[in-house]
Amino acid sequence: MPRPQDESSTEPIQALPAAASAAKFSYMRHSTSTIEPFPTSPSDSTLVYRRSTAASLYASTLSPPGSRSMSPAGRGSPSRVLSGTVFDIGQNRGLPDNVGDDPGEPLNLILKSFVPHVAVYASRDTEALIGEKGFQHGLWELLRPFGENIQGKVNIRDSNGVGRIVEDFSIRFTRFGGNIERPDALSAGSQQTQAPRSQNGAQEKTAGNRSALNDIEAVVERHLSYAEESFLGMPHQSIMTKNGSDSETASPYYALYLRRLLSGLPISAHETFAHPVACIIAISSRNPAPIEELRRLYTETSQGEKKLPSWVDGDYLRYYVLVHDEENDDIARSMALFEQMKRHLGLHCHLLRLRCSQSVETDDDSIPLPRSDWMSAAEELAEIRRSENDEDFEDPSRYIFESDATAIRTFIREMVMQSIIPTMERHATIWNDQVASKRKGITGRFMSLSKRWTGFGTNSRSSSSGTSTSKDGYDPSGFYRADTSEAIMRKLADFAFMLRDWRLAHSTYDLLRSDFSESKAWKYHAATNEMAALSLLLMPQQLTSKSRAETVDQMLESAFYSYNTRCSSPYGATRTLILAQELLRLRGGSSIDDAARWCTRLLESKILGNIGDALLKERLAICYASKQGVGSWSWGSRRRKSAAWSVFAARAWAQQSKHIPAQRCLNEAKRMYETLPHGHGISQFAIARETMDSLQHELTEKLEFPAGHDRGISEDAIDDGIDEESEALTDMRSRRASNLARDRTLETAPLHNEEMSKDTNEEIDKEGFE
Repeated sequence: MPRPQDESSTEPIQALPAAASAAKFSYMRHSTSTIEPFPTSPSDSTLVYRRSTAASLYASTLSPPGSRSMSPAGRGSPSRVLSGTVFDIGQNRGLPDNVGDDPGEPLNLILKSFVPHVAVYASRDTEALIGEKGFQHGLWELLRPFGENIQGKVNIRDSNGVGRIVEDFSIRFTRFGGNIERPDALSAGSQQTQAPRSQNGAQEKTAGNRSALNDIEAVVERHLSYAEESFLGMPHQSIMTKNGSDSETASPYYALYLRRLLSGLPISAHETFAHPVACIIAISSRNPAPIEELRRLYTETSQGEKKLPSWVDGDYLRYYVLVHDEENDDIARSMALFEQMKRHLGLHCHLLRLRCSQSVETDDDSIPLPRSDWMSAAEELAEIRRSENDEDFEDPSRYIFESDATAIRTFIREMVMQSIIPTMERHATIWNDQVASKRKGITGRFMSLSKRWTGFGTNSRSSSSGTSTSKDGYDPSGFYRADTSEAIMRKLADFAFMLRDWRLAHSTYDLLRSDFSESKAWKYHAATNEMAALSLLLMPQQLTSKSRAETVDQMLESAFYSYNTRCSSPYGATRTLILAQELLRLRGGSSIDDAARWCTRLLESKILGNIGDALLKERLAICYASKQGVGSWSWGSRRRKSAAWSVFAARAWAQQSKHIPAQRCLNEAKRMYETLPHGHGISQFAIARETMDSLQHELTEKLEFPAGHDRGISEDAIDDGIDEESEALTDMRSRRASNLARDRTLETAPLHNEEMSKDTNEEIDKEGFE
C-alpha cells in the first residue's frame, strides 16, 4: 500500500506548566494580543480545581476567557464584508473551501461530529499487550486519538459517481457494545404504548437527557473556573493587557460546549450515526490459537449476549487485525499467520506492528499522544473529578513511540481508504437503488398513500390477535427493526450525510418525515426533521426567505416541538437549534435574522443551564454583529442588537462570578456602540448608560484593576459627556435587581443628541426582546 501523502504528524498537545500556563487577559483594540505564560512559583499554583500534574486536562481552553475577540465583525475597515462571503444574496455558491478548516469553528465541529463510528473488539491477549504500553482501556484507547484526523486526502464518490476530495475526514473509535441508549416507548405516541409506562419511567428518561446537558455545563464550568482562578491569583504586575485580537474564531469555551454537545453520541434507535459502520476484531501474535480466536470473536459480535440490539443492522464490516509484538515475537511467524488470515477471512485484514514496552518522555523516539478531542462530557468530567479528589492522581499525558504512531496512522488510513469508505459507498448505492428509488417514483408515492389511508400492504393494529403490531414495521417498544424499509432509508440518509452527499441525504430524510409522522414515531420524526434541515442548509444552493420559511422553518419547528414536548428530550432540542443557527448565520443576509430568532427561541425555552445561557447570549451577539448594513451608514445592520446582547451576556457571566468573560462581553458592547454613526453610542440614553456603568463598576471591583487602569477601552468608547466618577454606585445589589427590567432599552439608543420623552420610552419598551 502506498504511504500516506502527508508523512508529518500533527503537532501533539504538550504537557502544560503548573499554573495554567499561557494566559493573557486583553481588552484593547486595533492589534493582536500576545500570549505569555503565567508565573509558576509555588505561591501562585494553589488552584481550587487543579493540581500541576493534571494541567493538560484544560488544554483545549488554554486561552483565558478574555483572550479572544468575541465579534466576527473584525477591527478593520467598515467596508469589510464577512457575511457576504458565504451564500451571498444573488449568487448561487457553496461554502468556501476554507470555511470549516479551523478546528474550533462550529462548521468544522459539525462536519467532524457526524462521522463513521468503528467499534473495537479485541481478545484478552491483545488487551494485555496494549495494557503493558500504559493504556488501561486497551486497544480502543490507543487508537481513538488517531481516528480524529485521517492524514492526507480522501476521495469520496457521491450518489452520481462523482469523486470529491476531502482533507479533514475522520472516524470515531468506540468500544463494542458500549453506550447503548434504549428506545423510549413513550415516543411512540399511542395510548397502548404509553399505558404500561409509569410516570416515574418518563421522568427517568427526561432526567437522563437532562444529565447529558448538565455534564456538558459542568465541564465548561470547570474550564472557566480554572482560568478564572489562574488569572485572579496572579499579581497585578503580570496583568499586562495587550490589544484585542482580530480573531474571527469562536470562543474556546463555546467551541468546547459545542464539541461536548456533539461528542459521545449513543447507539440509539432513532438515528444511526453511532451505529458501527465497521468493527475491528483484533488478536495478538501471542495467541496460541489465532484463527479459532478470530472466529469466536466474530460469533460473539453476531449472536449471544454481546450482540447489538435488533434495531442495529448487524451487516457491518468486520476488519481483522493482527497485533504483532515487535520486541518478543517472531515476525516471520506473524507474517505467515497474517497470510493465513487473508486466505480464510478475506482482504479486510491488517498486520499492526507495535512495541509492547511503555514509552516515557525521556525516550529518544517518544512523542506525546494527544488527548481525544471527542471524548464525552461524562468521561471528561469524571477525569477532572479524579484529579480533584485523588491524591495519587497522575499526569494524564501519554507518550508513544514514533514507530508505533506511524504504524497506527498507516493502518487507519488503509482501513478507511480501502475498506470503510468503499463499503459505505456500495451500501448507499444498493439502498438507494433498491429501496429509496422505489419510494421516489409515482408507484412508490401511490403505495405510500395506500398504506396511509387504507393500510394496504401493512400489518395494521389488531386487537383480536392479542398482540399489538404497529403498521409500517414500527414496534410498539419504540423502534423500527433494522430490516424494515424505514430503518434502511434512515441508514442510507445517515451514510450520505457522513459521506457529505448533502443532496441525497436531504431527499431521503424528506421522504421519511411523513412516514414517521404517520406512525407517530415522534423521536424518529424529530431526528429526521432535524437532519433534513441541516442537510438542506449545507447544500450549495441559495435559499430565499420564502423557501426557508416553507422548508427549514417548518422542519426546525417540528423537530424542536417533538424533541422538547413529545419526547421530553432537551438534549435533542438543544442540538437542533444550536446547529441550525450556526448554519443559518453562515449563509449571511436575511438568514442571520432567522438564526437569531431560533437562538432566542432556545433561550426562551429555558432548556439551557446558566453556562449555556451565557454562551448562547454571546453567540447571539456575534450573530447580530455579522449582519452587514448598506451604505456608509450601514442601514440594516444589527449593531445595536449585538451590543445589547453583549451586555446581557456580561450580566449572565457576572451573576455566575465569571468576571473575566463578563468584562470581555462588556468591552465588546462598548466597542460596538462606539462604531455607531457620529460616535454617540448610548451617551444620551441615561438608563442604559447607568446599567453599563453599574456593571463595569462591579467588575472593576471584582477584578481589582490597578489604579488608573483603563480596562482596555479607549476614552471615546462612551461619549465625552459621560463622567464615570460622578456616578453614585453604592448599592450594587439593588442596582443589579433594578437593571433587569431595563435590558430591553439598550439596543434602541438614539443616534442624535435628543432627550427621550416618556412616549419614546414606552414605545421602545414595546420594541424590546420579547
